[in-house]
Amino acid sequence: MILHALYEYYQRLAADPESGIAPEGFERKEIPFLILLDAEGNFRDLQDVREGIGRNLRAKRYLVPKDCGRTSGVRANLLWDNPKYVLAYAEKPSDQEKANLCHRAFLARFEECFSDMRQTHTGLGALGRFLEKQSFDAILSHPLWREVVKSKGNLTFQLDSDYRPIAEDAAIQARVREKTQDLSEKSERSICLISGKPAPLALLHPAIKGVAGGQISGCFIVSFNFAAARSYGKESGDNAPVSQSVAFAYTTALNYLLQKGSRHKLQVADMTMVFWAEKQEPIEDFLFDLFVENKDDPTRNSEAIRALYSSPWRGSLSVDEDDATRFYVLGLAPNASRISIRFWEVTTVSGLVERLKEHFNDIKICHGPKMSDFLPLNSLIRSVAVQGKLDHVAPNHAADMTRAVFSGAPYPLVFLQEALTRTRAEQDVPYWRAALIKACVNRFIRSEAHSTEKELTVSLDETNDNIGYCLGRLFAVLEKIQEESHPGINATIRDRYYGSASSTPVVAFSPLMRMKNHHLAKLENRGRVVNFERLLARIMEYISDFPSTLSLHDQGRFAIGYYHQRQAFFSKSSEASQSQAEPVSV
Repeated sequence: MILHALYEYYQRLAADPESGIAPEGFERKEIPFLILLDAEGNFRDLQDVREGIGRNLRAKRYLVPKDCGRTSGVRANLLWDNPKYVLAYAEKPSDQEKANLCHRAFLARFEECFSDMRQTHTGLGALGRFLEKQSFDAILSHPLWREVVKSKGNLTFQLDSDYRPIAEDAAIQARVREKTQDLSEKSERSICLISGKPAPLALLHPAIKGVAGGQISGCFIVSFNFAAARSYGKESGDNAPVSQSVAFAYTTALNYLLQKGSRHKLQVADMTMVFWAEKQEPIEDFLFDLFVENKDDPTRNSEAIRALYSSPWRGSLSVDEDDATRFYVLGLAPNASRISIRFWEVTTVSGLVERLKEHFNDIKICHGPKMSDFLPLNSLIRSVAVQGKLDHVAPNHAADMTRAVFSGAPYPLVFLQEALTRTRAEQDVPYWRAALIKACVNRFIRSEAHSTEKELTVSLDETNDNIGYCLGRLFAVLEKIQEESHPGINATIRDRYYGSASSTPVVAFSPLMRMKNHHLAKLENRGRVVNFERLLARIMEYISDFPSTLSLHDQGRFAIGYYHQRQAFFSKSSEASQSQAEPVSV
């Protein structure tokens, strides 16, 4: 299903002349340096075609014959390669013999493919004469050469009278296609599992690049390079017959999704996620802005969320409520030379929009004026990690979270457990973690067995009578009384009692209620004392007794009750009321 969907995506891109997808036998390759030649094959200049992207330099992408898939040994690419292959350049004298061998392979491939075209084609003629001369000193002494060596970039050739590399010439591309077709005809034919048609089989599939943490040379989704993975004594790709054409199409489509700067790719912790629709849909572009924080344009994320909510009626994200176009989400992670599929989700565009709305509704929670409304996935996941580092997130957690977002399933229980553990350890409920806890509890409530329970709201809910939520509010009020009665106190009751109050309330609240009377007696503003006592009375209406323990989800409600009450204290209405003898508005 995954390969089939990617194959269809390639067909869609190939039908769009503006997509820039490479035709069969070619690829869009980043080539940072061009060797300029004149028509006689003389070296004219060395050109750096990298462009500044932020603090980094990014090479221009050119259409060149597909990478030969070199992993070991000597295999040369056609018309482009690294300095060792193109110019027999060796950084160390001891490597010169290997460099000469590589360069001979580069020459041999050039002659094999274009020997009969050198007399009639200007570009090939110039390149052939340049290679015959074997005089590369002018290039190696060029001021830019150190940069070539330092960047370890690839080189290709261009005539100084032309505006594009020789490899992009139409006649040369036609010849490459002929050669590719000839090789295919000599290969074994069988029924392709994807297309269902007899075709030459791909024994080795092209590599996939761009998965974070994967090998630079690329990884594979389909490979059979050890005995335990083979069946019936078959070798390599024969175990799962996929035609060469389909293998090229699905890998090219996936590499297109994974390329640098792709808006179809998200990095969630250690997982690389790509997404695409069956046909062109605005949601493909909006999804990137919905989940990736744009520091240069912070309003872009909020605008994307607003467009999501207004999509059925207006806005730049126009989505029909009955749009049944299939939408695919694929989570990938490196595993040595292979790529493991972390998750695969297929939905419809209209279904995706509803699930995204559900996700943003679940994580929406009140916050301070300086905090952003936008909550990236990585920030949610980071909130449960030790020291807030994604490196400390357990494997598969990112995939489990992302799967829940796109499938509408309950968020993983482990996230709630870890969020509460981090809260007890840090004695704090920050904005990101509160949003995650609220989302976990609400998704749990909406499951069938708990549908009668009340969901947590965005801000303080004084009508919520859940024991966990009320105890959280009570704890926040007791802490506030202590803070006002002892201004500047170094450690509050939160530092000493949050863990026990949220898990074993009977142990913590008995001494806390006694201390409350002492703290109230210290307050000089008697109107303030009256306000606190009225607030305590309203909360205590829902608390008949302090339970010995709280369940996991009630501990989550405790955290949200505490967070809501603290946010209410710091809201403008509460601050205004602090200086007056009016009842506290929370």
